[in-house]
Amino acid sequence: METALWNLSPLGQLVLIGMVVAALPLALLLWSGRHRQAGGWHYALTMTTLFLTFDLVLFGAFTRLTDSGLGCPDWPGCYGHASPVGAKSAIALAQTVNPEGPVTHGKAWIEMLHRYLASGVGMLIVLMALSAWTYQRKAGALQSRAAIHPAWASATLVWVCVQGAFGALTVTMKLFPAIVSLHLLGGYVLLGLLTLQAAHQWLLQGARPVQTVAPRMRALLWLALTALLLQAALGAWVSTNYAVLACMEFPTCQGSHLPAMDFVQGFTLWRPLGLQPEGQPITFAALTAIHMVHRWMAGVLVLVIALVLWQLRAYPALRRPMQLLGMLLALQLATGLSNVVLGWPLLAAVLHTGGAGAMLACIVWLLTVSRMPVHSPVAMPTTLRQAT
Repeated sequence: METALWNLSPLGQLVLIGMVVAALPLALLLWSGRHRQAGGWHYALTMTTLFLTFDLVLFGAFTRLTDSGLGCPDWPGCYGHASPVGAKSAIALAQTVNPEGPVTHGKAWIEMLHRYLASGVGMLIVLMALSAWTYQRKAGALQSRAAIHPAWASATLVWVCVQGAFGALTVTMKLFPAIVSLHLLGGYVLLGLLTLQAAHQWLLQGARPVQTVAPRMRALLWLALTALLLQAALGAWVSTNYAVLACMEFPTCQGSHLPAMDFVQGFTLWRPLGLQPEGQPITFAALTAIHMVHRWMAGVLVLVIALVLWQLRAYPALRRPMQLLGMLLALQLATGLSNVVLGWPLLAAVLHTGGAGAMLACIVWLLTVSRMPVHSPVAMPTTLRQAT
């Protein structure tokens, strides 16, 4: 059964649903922060948006891993309706025509709940941008300083619109692996942008000083962030190509440390799901190559993060984010191994995606609350207030 890929008729209703979703945490913020000043209110709003964005990344992983990405095969609604309730007959017909297909009532609800949450996050980011510029004007009038220039909030708003476009293309291009991978990476970038702003505001709210660290420490943090983003891209490519189960043992794969692999085919980026550009099915050797490169890069990332953790011991003020980063690394190792030897369980797979996002946020936080010495050639750790 064919259906139009784009149907904008429910767009107005979906905007209203997004406003309702955003209004729930917003009402809680307004009630709990009745006596907050402008800076405190903006900080609370940013932290709330960051928390819900992390939830959105987790729910996006759940949507993908339950094969619900095409539960509603059009965008932005579901068969031209704002919810699966209105699309009930169309979903039932799709199931009748193709019982093994991607459309079911359960998957349709998962897909639409993901879109509702994405709409709510988008509304909060719109409000966050407005709040940032308002706070900037008030800070200027009082001749005080804002935590961070509001252009960052505006950039975040632009980026969430880009994410929305990739979300639409994920559906209309039928889970094209490159698009789905970029959509996941875009979610991580959004987490990074929000973390950057939240960390700046956290420093200002508590009148905390920026932690001075050695240039070597800053370089290691940037190296860790780069390696993590590369590993996240490889992980997205593994997930979107369903290459996790190409190797179901560790440390070997298919009984060998170097199984048969086709790197050229595996890393041909612009092709449909499960197919080569010419239309033939992708080979198992290509899936194995995708899996093994991600596994090898995981070893590199572990070494880099371990080195970062070792160097962070010299900075007591960064002890808590250091401990959090260490726990997240352990979580990633445990869930990554579970995905292989336990056959890709849903909980481990979702936690693996969320763990990567949390690690990224932790490293961005560390980069934001630290800096290299400006005048002194020797960096001395500053044991002031702890960083979380």
